[in-house]
Amino acid sequence: MRRSSTFARQVLLVRVGRRDGAAVTGTDLVTPDHRWSDRQRLRYGRYEAEVEAVMPVSPALAPATPVDESPAMSIPLLPGERTAARRAKFALVNACTLSSLMLGMLAIFLAMQSEVRVAALCLIACVAFDGLDGALARKLNVASPFGAQMDSLADMCSFGLAAPVVVYASLAGSVPPAAAAVACALVAACAAIRLARFNVSPKDGRFFCGVPTTMAAAVLALTVAIGLPVSGLVLVAGVALLAFAMVSSFPYAKLARLVKLPPWLWLVPVVGALVDIRLTFALVVVGYLVSGPVLWLRQRHTA
Repeated sequence: MRRSSTFARQVLLVRVGRRDGAAVTGTDLVTPDHRWSDRQRLRYGRYEAEVEAVMPVSPALAPATPVDESPAMSIPLLPGERTAARRAKFALVNACTLSSLMLGMLAIFLAMQSEVRVAALCLIACVAFDGLDGALARKLNVASPFGAQMDSLADMCSFGLAAPVVVYASLAGSVPPAAAAVACALVAACAAIRLARFNVSPKDGRFFCGVPTTMAAAVLALTVAIGLPVSGLVLVAGVALLAFAMVSSFPYAKLARLVKLPPWLWLVPVVGALVDIRLTFALVVVGYLVSGPVLWLRQRHTA
């Protein structure tokens, strides 16, 4: 027992000093037990200054990050002067956005009841309200980041979810359910990607980067409403193509540029609609989708 205790003490002790017997002193060291020093001197015939090991010290903790205990500043939903008139205008604009959202929900409920034509008309009304809220916000000078986020969320509900649900209900019985589900799921996924990309991308006043979700939803709603006389598989392929067009990098002209086209170009689709509205609609949609790759090739050629 005594030998084992001696060995334990040797483990806990650290020899410090020179072999010639000069002791090293320090303010952070403790003088060893004299009885142990005498025993070492008698046993080995020399004296070595020994000190106890310095007790381990826990690592220094990093300074804690100061916590800002100041109250958080509330960001106003409507920047600028907050008068009663501006608040009323702001409420009117957001009421249009919420109307688009509610109509999208109504379209889903109607599609679940197999009322696909009425549901498609609700989607067309969503498109109208979506264009109205932005125009009113700019006209009334109440545009805000809150309104932009509200519009994006409403678009995802109405155009990213309600539109593919209505299309899926219209394709029931004409195509395999799996094919319709995949095509409609692509519309929802591509709409979410496009809206997120639009929120963080710089804006171009002339062209859209890819087909906008509003335009895609309008095409889908009108396709269901007028009932294009094509097979179900062709419709599924067209829905998938439209979904990929939303996330493409092809430039598509905005409505402001289309309005500036020569008047005779507008007479062609108007006269065509009077003759055969379905064929005219299909040709206009195909022409708009093809215009993106054509403009992209033209820009690469001129660059």
